[in-house]
Amino acid sequence: MSEHRDAVRLGIVGLGFMGQTHASNATELGHEVVAGADVVADSRDEFARTYGTAVYEDAAEMYAAEDLDAVVVSTPNAVHEQAVVGALEHGYDVLCEKPLADDLAAAERIAGAARDADGFVAVNFHNRVATAAEVFTGHREAGRFGDVTHVQANYVRSRGIPGVGSWFTNEELSGGGAVVDIGVHAIDFALYLLDFPRVEDVFAVTRTEFGNREDYADPGDWYDATEEAVFDVEDSATAIIRCADDRTISLEVAWAANQVETQEFLVRGTDGGARLDLGGEELHLIESSQRGTDHVMQSELIQGSLEATGWTGSDERFLDAVVSGEPPEENTVERALTVQRVIDGIYRSAEAGTSVSLDDE
Repeated sequence: MSEHRDAVRLGIVGLGFMGQTHASNATELGHEVVAGADVVADSRDEFARTYGTAVYEDAAEMYAAEDLDAVVVSTPNAVHEQAVVGALEHGYDVLCEKPLADDLAAAERIAGAARDADGFVAVNFHNRVATAAEVFTGHREAGRFGDVTHVQANYVRSRGIPGVGSWFTNEELSGGGAVVDIGVHAIDFALYLLDFPRVEDVFAVTRTEFGNREDYADPGDWYDATEEAVFDVEDSATAIIRCADDRTISLEVAWAANQVETQEFLVRGTDGGARLDLGGEELHLIESSQRGTDHVMQSELIQGSLEATGWTGSDERFLDAVVSGEPPEENTVERALTVQRVIDGIYRSAEAGTSVSLDDE
């Protein structure tokens, strides 16, 4: 921030659903949305009507014209680098939507720019901001689970391929399919539960089994195929991620699968384990002991005090960090870069048909 202000002056780049969500949250939290940028004229017009702001076709023009404290970037992934680096060059703090970029090279350039900038970059992994996640990490840090060694990470939809013809299914704009869209959340959350160990190797298989089928059954009407639609990405993936000290993650990700939907995460430690959903509020613990007599015991989270969760909580933490001038301790650009390296490893492994090393990255 150029000067201390309790109310952040915020610019939004990318005025679709997530841009609107961030703007609404910021307003409700007492901050000021002063400008927005988007290449789509209809999105600019709607944003200007809703928030009474100046709007721009070009983010660079907005950066130069407006007196901002911070910027939220919620564009297609391929535009993240340009938008984030441009904001950093103006000294703004940035909240970037996940993933950090559309490929590893761009993510590394963003991280490099952030290291040299006056402002900071946070990445919107909002699923960490949940009561169950907070309680779990508190008990993990206190040693309740012993040595946490494995996480089973699931983000599987029975049907949920985003609209074909949108940027989500176009590799040129997104950088990938289900792994980039929803798998990124599962990878980040699993690493978070393990306290972000160094990732060493990845073995993965990616599949396209539903998105290119003419007989794809989609009762929820997520999928809107047209003759011009592009679908050149994967719709599911399976991966084994090996980290330092033989910590492991087994990952299942799917936009569409013939199975029951799940966002369940199972955590195993030497003294205890846990079950929780991605971004959820329920937490189940399982422990074994010889106290009294040999036994296995389960306990359940009943109530917590975390009020702002999910997207709202993530925005609140980012904006509080902007006001304080102190970068957030969580959702950092360096951790987002680790997630991007895993994504890159998944795609390289799937293409090679063998495991790949991340130690040299």
